[in-house]
Amino acid sequence: MNAALMSPPATPADPAGRLAFDLPAHLEAAEPAEARGLTRDAVRMLVAEKATGRLVHTTFGTLPAFLQAGDLVVVNTSAVVPAAVTAWDERHHKLVVHLSTRLDDGRWVIELRRIDGRTTRRWDGPVPHRLTAGDAATITLDAPYLGNSRLWIARVDLPQPVYAWLAEHGQPIRYSYVDRPWPIASYQNVYATEPGSAEMPSAGRPFTPEVITRLVAKGVGVSPLVLHTGVASLEATELPYPERLHVPAATASRVNETHRNGGRVIAVGTTVVRGLETAGDDTGAVHPVDGWTDLVITPERGVRVVDGLLTGWHEPEASHLLMLEAVAGRPLLEASYSASLQEGYLWHEFGDTHLILP
Repeated sequence: MNAALMSPPATPADPAGRLAFDLPAHLEAAEPAEARGLTRDAVRMLVAEKATGRLVHTTFGTLPAFLQAGDLVVVNTSAVVPAAVTAWDERHHKLVVHLSTRLDDGRWVIELRRIDGRTTRRWDGPVPHRLTAGDAATITLDAPYLGNSRLWIARVDLPQPVYAWLAEHGQPIRYSYVDRPWPIASYQNVYATEPGSAEMPSAGRPFTPEVITRLVAKGVGVSPLVLHTGVASLEATELPYPERLHVPAATASRVNETHRNGGRVIAVGTTVVRGLETAGDDTGAVHPVDGWTDLVITPERGVRVVDGLLTGWHEPEASHLLMLEAVAGRPLLEASYSASLQEGYLWHEFGDTHLILP
């Protein structure tokens, strides 16, 4: 194992210890591929094969060459909304609110952020009760969300429908490694159809109409589900919290048919893994879902539906690494991350990709 990789001390919830490593700042992608003179599908892709341990360095545009007729690619068609909103507390201090997840009763899960130059940081001041924002909007904090001191349940009162208001007053959520704003189009996957994600399901960003056409022409199926992602700025000790999920009957049927016919189900992103595994029963058969998922996938739980995964590169000790280990196994995951660091792959939503095959 590369010396840059290490295992942090294990905890009862994380018995194996998550993969840890030093991520150099120059490997954090600060701008979209298009701003670097590339097409979306020209970003780099590391292909890792579990059966052989083989690693292949290539570009995303070659994806169809690694899939077979009869395979099924499942994508998340949730679209990103401009969920970062400037607000003011009762003492007229300026801050940023991230609207994360809309609950069934109409309230929102939100995250407060303090402004730090051109970026934002975790809110570390007194928690305000009521905020004002934009055009006559108010945000009233009710209670911590699931006992979390970082996330709050809030009533968001707006003078117009929420997505119309956000289109006028919101911005895409971004973090310190992205040092300037980019338009919302930079954060949308080409197949996105239904608004609702606070942050981009970014594993699908490299897809272009041309790549999808070549997949279909090869006999690879493409099917959708919808999982609206919340804010991704989890603490290392936090696990993913509940997210809204819709797995259509047609997608469930096609997944089952693919497996019956000997094909492989390839999830595009950790959101799709979470969605399909939620919809799967103990035998791996998938059923339609329209509701919420709180499933946390670990190596101990394993995967029953997903055979392969296309994903980005995840931060040290991130909870998503537990899911990747469940799909890839620890040895292949360590080899992949060691190679990606050595070869200078780029991280985050504007970065490079990782294709894990069985």
